This record gives sequence, C-alpha cells and structure tokens, in this order.
Amino acid sequence: MPKNDRRTGVIDRYSAYLPVTEATPRIDLGEGSTPLVRSRQIGPSLGIENLYFKLETCNPSGSFKDRGMVVAVAKAVESGAKAVLCASTGNTAASAAAYAAACGIGCIVFLPKGAIAPGKLSQSIAYGAHIVAIDGIFDNTLRLAREFCDKHHEVALVNSVNPNRIQGQKTAAFEIVDQLGDAPSNVFIPVGNAGNITAYWVGFREYAEGGLSKTLPRMMGYQAAGAAPIVKGEIIEDPQTIASAIRIGNPASWQSAVAARDDSGGRIDSVTDEEILEAYRRLARDEGIFCEPASAASVAGVIKARREGTLSDESCVCILTGNGLKDPDTAQSFETNQTDAGASLQEIEAALAL
Repeated sequence: MPKNDRRTGVIDRYSAYLPVTEATPRIDLGEGSTPLVRSRQIGPSLGIENLYFKLETCNPSGSFKDRGMVVAVAKAVESGAKAVLCASTGNTAASAAAYAAACGIGCIVFLPKGAIAPGKLSQSIAYGAHIVAIDGIFDNTLRLAREFCDKHHEVALVNSVNPNRIQGQKTAAFEIVDQLGDAPSNVFIPVGNAGNITAYWVGFREYAEGGLSKTLPRMMGYQAAGAAPIVKGEIIEDPQTIASAIRIGNPASWQSAVAARDDSGGRIDSVTDEEILEAYRRLARDEGIFCEPASAASVAGVIKARREGTLSDESCVCILTGNGLKDPDTAQSFETNQTDAGASLQEIEAALAL
C-alpha cells in the first residue's frame, strides 16, 4: 500500500509500484499528492453531481510533468548520466530543468523557436537549462533530441518516450482512486504527445489488478481541433492551437493512447480553441481555478460530451495539467474589469459607483 501518513514525493510514496532500486536516488520536490476538487458550478450547471478537477497545477514546477520527471531523472542519475535532455513545448523543459538542478546535473532543452509560452520559457531560464531554440514544430525537435541522445550516451533523454516517465505519471491514477475510494466512471484528459492518457490507463489497471479498486474508468482524451492527429487518423504537418502544450502533430505515444481508449471503452475527440477558451474562462470565473489553456481541453470535453448527449450523470474527473501562470498572455487577452481612480477614498467610491 502507498505511504499516506505524510506528504511524500512520488518515489517514496509509491516505490512498490515503480522501477526503483536501492541505488535509485530518493529525489523529492514534493511532487504528487495534488488536490482533487469537486466542481461547485460547472458540474451542477451540466447536471453532473460528481465532477472533480485533479489539480496537477499544484506540482512543484506547475504541471503534471513532475510525476514522471522525478522518476526519469532519478533513473538517469542512477545510470551515471551527466545531463538530461528533452524536446518540449514548455512544461517538460521546466520540469526537467527543475529536477536536474535538484540533482546537480546538466539539462539541455530543445524548443521550437518562437512557439513557447513566456511563463514556461522563464522557468527553464531560471532553473539554468541550456536552451536550444530550433526551427520548425515540436515533432522536429523531438526527432533531433532522440538522434542527439543516440549519439551522446552520457545524456539521458527524458521525454515521454522514456518508459520511466510513464511509470511516474501513472501515480496520478493511484491518487484518484486513493482520494475517491474507487475509480471514477470517466477520466477526461488533454491529449498532446499522448503519454499522459497512456500513463493513467496503466495506473488504473495496476490498481484494479492489485485489488485496490473495483472498477475501471473510461479514458476520454481531447485534442485541440487544429492539432488532432489521432482524431483525424493522420499526422498534422502544421498543428495550430492556442493550447500550446498540446500543439503536437505526431504524438510519440499515439498507439498506446489509442490502446488506452479502446481498452477502456473511451474516446479520443477534439475541441475547438473557442471551446477551450470557454472552459478556461469558466474554470477561472466559476470555480476559482486558473489553469493553462491545454488543461481546459479536458473540461471543454465534458461540456461538449454533455451537450451532445453522450455523457450521463456519472462521476467524472478532469485532469488539469498545468498552471495558468505558464501562459499569462491568454488571460491578458480577456476584457479587464479595471477602473482608474484618484488616490482618495471618495474618488474610489465614485469610480465604483458606491
């Protein structure tokens, strides 16, 4: 059973389910143990009594990536790697750089030039990563990252193609069961490179096989309409969406994501940027939850499924993958409720029409 007596990191808490040995460094930045919050407004407005948000935004670097990264970096250190490398749309880079810094090893990140949200880029800079901005889309940077690590064996690739990433990320499924007492009926999750939907399904299956849950959820993945290769069944050469974290045209975990969908009886669908922004706004203004646009794809999926009549009043968990501060420009594009006033109480009262 997992350790629940105090807030411990992923490796310590779920070591019995992870590929760790006595030689694996017990890195711990406080990742995992993220809140599961019941919806107060969106769920009731949709007629869904048990709608929950899994706040992966509360991980140390502000995204779900930390769960897998702590295991991947720990195993890299165990193997003697001198540095880690990742291709990234931002969150993976921030996470890799944070854990590399904690371990005192180098971090190299390949980023698609000009396509990274400023909040995420600032994290990589702060953590001291060596940033290489590359022409082209994310898929090109991932190809080059794999080629680089194939040639330079002292550098460990820590993208989701690294199986240790999937192992760490599956712990979020364990937590959901631990928090609810069983698996929910549906898990709604954004799909970009598709490692996360893969990892959750692995986690839910392992808990069920171990007798720690009685049911399995349907995995309900959502891509952005302009970056929906799995939905369309073809590689997207020039993916476009406001949700930069899932702006990927050829997911590395494509086949395992399809397997998770099919094995669970779920679906992988798409939502438009307008639907994503609607959910993004509602999360902030109706629930008090500030996430990045890609996270809101999961909630946009619930709203779409309910509108289409394909979702009944069942328990649903939406995975919110990244903090809103990673992409502040999106929030600043909304109309601001600001009133200017002079520096006196009377002028402030007048401005507020009191």
